[in-house]
Amino acid sequence: MSFEPARGPLPRLREIVPSLSAVHVANAVVAFVFAASAPVAIILGVGVKGGLSEVEMASWIFAAFVVNSVLTIAVSLRYRMPLAFFWTIPGTVLVGPALDHLSFAEVVGAFHATGLLLLVLGLTGSVRRVMARIPMPIIMAMVAGVFLQFGLGWIGALRDDLAIALPMTAAFFLLPLFPRFERRVPAMIGVLAVGVAAMLLTGRGPVLEKSAALAAGWQGALAVPGFIMPAFSLQAMIELVIPLAVTVIAAQNAQGIAILQSRGHEPPINTITTACGVGSLTAALFGCVSSCLTGPVNAIISAGGERGTQYAAALAVAALAILFALFAPLFTALMLATPAGFIAALAGLALLRVLQSAFQVSFRGRFTLGALVTFLVTIADHAIFNIGAPFWGLVFGVATSWLLERGDFAAENGKG
Repeated sequence: MSFEPARGPLPRLREIVPSLSAVHVANAVVAFVFAASAPVAIILGVGVKGGLSEVEMASWIFAAFVVNSVLTIAVSLRYRMPLAFFWTIPGTVLVGPALDHLSFAEVVGAFHATGLLLLVLGLTGSVRRVMARIPMPIIMAMVAGVFLQFGLGWIGALRDDLAIALPMTAAFFLLPLFPRFERRVPAMIGVLAVGVAAMLLTGRGPVLEKSAALAAGWQGALAVPGFIMPAFSLQAMIELVIPLAVTVIAAQNAQGIAILQSRGHEPPINTITTACGVGSLTAALFGCVSSCLTGPVNAIISAGGERGTQYAAALAVAALAILFALFAPLFTALMLATPAGFIAALAGLALLRVLQSAFQVSFRGRFTLGALVTFLVTIADHAIFNIGAPFWGLVFGVATSWLLERGDFAAENGKG
């Protein structure tokens, strides 16, 4: 087993509480709103289209938040850094077409097999060796390609939902002009508050009547998870296991690892992969897709505050996620009743600095042609063999640099 060593003893409660600054709380709230909105809507969309029952969808959402929150708490405390785990969004999308011709039990069987594969890769240390061979500019170009859609979503919100998106945008750009005020009210909390106020003033907030109507088909306000019995079929294994594992490692974990490295952290790659395996095996018991180290959430919670205490923001996200899971039907209805422009503007503004950093790392030095190819392939968003564009962006980007930028590899190896 090749786990990376922990840094010091586990922090105690009396150390954690003072570490939770206003900036960390603000980032945690924004990150949670991001995770509990569009990604949950994707699960619901896949579930409805795939003919899943209300109990199966509620169980999936419950496990997605609870199991991954427990992972987040355990690994973040052990390594004293923000390591937020959720579920693979590309993997969820990939499951949608599979449910057209596979039973949910067969899909769940593939979830179990994927978890086992991730566990083996993490325990043997194979992933760290592979990741070490991919140049950072190419990885960050993939991150830029993935996150570009959130930046464009913010611009789209300004076009389609000006009454909500414009005040939020004004708060984002104007609050930093008043440093004394921003120390008390971080910019993203101001953006969130202004957005809520704009929804209420325009009469477009998630009003109770609308939320109650959306929640009417659910089994009350509390989530009731249930065990989903798997079925193991060769067709499901061939179609789903390798693509799911690739989306976790190359499309999701690579994002989160690259973002945290750019913020000065040293993420434990083997431990992360092993944790994804354990989380995936556990979540699969309740019918949930594979676990991953999330890119956007880790980007948001590591965007500010003292680096050594950013793990506290991950703990806050996990606590909010567990609360959400317990009342998943009610909260999901509330989120779905929120205007799309609010979510798009909130996510886009929260990730704007991350997108800026990704471009800077990708195109400021070596491997720029490979990074450009990676970026273009990623934003094209075309899956090949049921494997998402971020993975192919890395493949084509590394191949381009290997063919045409060999001097950069030699310089990088010489530097090491």
